[in-house]
Amino acid sequence: MPDLLPDSVTNDFRDQLASGRRAMAHLIRVWHERNGWSHKVLPALSESLNLGKVHNSQISNLRNGKLFSPGPEVFLALAKSNEVISEGIESISQQLQDVHPELLKVLLESAIPLENDYGQPLKAGEFFEIFVGLASLPESFDWFIEDDDEASSLCAAIADCFCQGKSWRECREKVLAAYPVIKSSRRERFAEVMAGLNDYSANDLDGELFDLYATHRNLVGSDSVGMNLFLQDLRARARLLGR
Repeated sequence: MPDLLPDSVTNDFRDQLASGRRAMAHLIRVWHERNGWSHKVLPALSESLNLGKVHNSQISNLRNGKLFSPGPEVFLALAKSNEVISEGIESISQQLQDVHPELLKVLLESAIPLENDYGQPLKAGEFFEIFVGLASLPESFDWFIEDDDEASSLCAAIADCFCQGKSWRECREKVLAAYPVIKSSRRERFAEVMAGLNDYSANDLDGELFDLYATHRNLVGSDSVGMNLFLQDLRARARLLGR
């Protein structure tokens, strides 16, 4: 009978898988939040264009870190959908108009692909390696807002950063002009957060951080410090604000 593996090896293996599931959940959640998608969008796209099979429940469980053993077709469908989105919706607009016009409308509003650190769309192998903890998230996704309490403190720090000590009334037009999102519901929510009338949840802030960083870049007129340093600065600012 072979020797059993030491507990440390078993624990490392389980920790790696748990970390991978969490990273994948973060990746899928941010992708959806940033595009304003429901969990039905990617399954509808893959089915409409015959890109593979992925079910609504699988996407939902991936977002929540509850899908423990997806088959290879899930990673393939995600990768092929991501590749199509990266190539541009214009190339598939007529086909979608014929088979799923409601989906086309959603994708024309927002269809931002997932890219690796080299600006290429993530492929099936990269999705799989992230899921099992063999690869890190792309650098521009490698952050986690821990909970709603941290999100609330960061919202105050974001408002302080963007308004530079001024009231929202004084800086409203300038900050809204720098916020790159077109969708009216997100712009209204952003304005409420900046005015202190509302807070983003942790999940919402995960999805908003791309565009909040873009807002920061537009306000300062440069590429500034990078996404992760931007978040570090916000956390430091939140501590100074006593939040």
